[in-house]
Amino acid sequence: MGEEKFRVLFLEDEPTIREVLTEYMLISGYEVTGTDRGDRAIELLSKNDYHIAVLDIMVPGADGFEVLRYIQEKKGDTAVIMLTALGDEKSQVKAFNYYADDYVIKPVSPIILLKRMETILRRTQRKQEKEEVGQGGLYLKEEAYCAFYQGEKLPLTLSEYLLLQTLFHSPDRVFTREQLILSIFNEDYIGNDRIIDAHVKNLRKKLPVPCIKTVIGVGYQFDREA
Repeated sequence: MGEEKFRVLFLEDEPTIREVLTEYMLISGYEVTGTDRGDRAIELLSKNDYHIAVLDIMVPGADGFEVLRYIQEKKGDTAVIMLTALGDEKSQVKAFNYYADDYVIKPVSPIILLKRMETILRRTQRKQEKEEVGQGGLYLKEEAYCAFYQGEKLPLTLSEYLLLQTLFHSPDRVFTREQLILSIFNEDYIGNDRIIDAHVKNLRKKLPVPCIKTVIGVGYQFDREA
């Protein structure tokens, strides 16, 4: 796992399970913060950053799904494993609909849980390294159609996200307004291409870095040097 200590938030209300799994995580080199209440987990997330959260679903205060929703809305770079005795398909689908990275049914072998954590962290670390650019942490979470800046979700509309996505992935390319319309609306839009100017204006207001560059007479470009 390298020299970095990965920070884990562990939500589990059964003391024995929490103690045993926490011990295994500590032995494996993780830095673990444990709690038995969902509302406390949300409070910890609001004040700290974690690489991964392991969340039991049936806990007091706020259930694991509420904590998962909070992570997706506010802490999009935190990976999530749902750890639960609920093995029904409905609960599993709900977890994945909220973009959980994995779903583990109790009782679980500590070794298997650690291996799943390691695999997810390795994948998410590679993805973040690939997606992060020189704007101090602006990156996209493609499967959720969301953009984040230093872990905070940006309040973009779908059209604004698609516009940013198009520019973001081709920073050396200048796009005309017509090309951007096609990337956002496909061929469904009929109207003035100046609609792109309005979307760019709104997008710039929401981006914490001035990374959308106007190329006079042509269109727009993502400026990674901003």
